[in-house]
Amino acid sequence: MKWLIRIGTHLAAGFVGFALGIYLLPILIAPEGPGEQEVRSIADDSRFTAEFRRDLEDSDALHWGEGTLYVSADTIAFEGRLAPGPDYRLYLSPEFVETEAAFEALKAQMVEVGTIRTFENFMVTVPDSVDPAAFRAAIVWCESFGQFITAAAYR
Repeated sequence: MKWLIRIGTHLAAGFVGFALGIYLLPILIAPEGPGEQEVRSIADDSRFTAEFRRDLEDSDALHWGEGTLYVSADTIAFEGRLAPGPDYRLYLSPEFVETEAAFEALKAQMVEVGTIRTFENFMVTVPDSVDPAAFRAAIVWCESFGQFITAAAYR
């Protein structure tokens, strides 16, 4: 019976360690985000602004964003914080969505702008083929786990 308890506790400890590793690894390897001055330079030239909020329908304690998004013709900058996670992508959408189901339903009409590698402030260069004015909202999505993180309507 003792060996069964030992195996169980070792498996539980291994599982907890693995889960912590998945959560902490993106934080440990994330590069430093752009400084306030860099973000402010985009903010001054932005055509649109929006707010990421924590209280969206599919946002929760592990999947959220909070801060201001600045959208210019060639760069999208964010001043604030995102919950840490792997493989975040920034999408532009023709409609505001706040659930995974709504994201999946509209994904074919969205455009992926780029990868987000930082969790405090970020800047993403808009591809030349994308006009942000043709969209209404920005969504942060975790591609690896298919998780909605946050969204903001800028038009």
